[in-house]
Amino acid sequence: MKDMPRIEIDTHLLNRFVNISNETLTMQLYHQGLRQCFLRGLKPLNRDHARFVGIAFTMRLIPAREDIDTYDSLLSSDPQDNLQWEAVKQIGEYEVLIVDSRNCGEGASGGDILFTYMMQKGVAGVVTDGALRDSAQLSQMPFPAYAREICATTRVAHHHVADIQVPISCSNVAVYPGDVLVGDGEGVVVVPRHLAPKIIDACEQQEALEDYILQRLLKGEDLQGLYPPTPKIKAEFEEWRKI
Repeated sequence: MKDMPRIEIDTHLLNRFVNISNETLTMQLYHQGLRQCFLRGLKPLNRDHARFVGIAFTMRLIPAREDIDTYDSLLSSDPQDNLQWEAVKQIGEYEVLIVDSRNCGEGASGGDILFTYMMQKGVAGVVTDGALRDSAQLSQMPFPAYAREICATTRVAHHHVADIQVPISCSNVAVYPGDVLVGDGEGVVVVPRHLAPKIIDACEQQEALEDYILQRLLKGEDLQGLYPPTPKIKAEFEEWRKI
């Protein structure tokens, strides 16, 4: 199996998303007509190392079959016998392994050994709508890892890796290779790749405006008229920024 062509990564753009909250992202995506890009129900295993930004490297799982998904398949040198190992080999810096586990947690999508290897490669994180194993170790690792649940059972007992770098569903949200993924501790948002450069200015503007509103609320002002911000408040904010 040949390596997948690399997707161009704009690290400057990714860095601008680092301090953008998921609430801001979902609001700006809503303005673009996308109503649900949040991966519901997924939680970080280590909240102290939950924040990440990266681009999607996708992996799709189907149910395991007993004659194919054997222990020996993990030892095979043929990439088609174990696409999970191939994904771990191919994934690179600033990418996020995002796994379509069919919202099924009956077998783990990975654990500390694979994730340590990926962390050393500069991978930005791992996201699955299924389960992860080695939770005690992952909860201490400085590596973002999100899952729906914990399960000690090995992946091959319940899942077969059918594809990598194809469109997938994760927590019932469509994810395409190269989409921007943002985790902020509350969960993960999928930003369609073509929209990322279009919404970043508005995201930064919204964050700054809401910080301004919070400052005024802390001074005792009334919520009515401040939020949602009226044109008058927005004009006052622009004047304040010039000071």
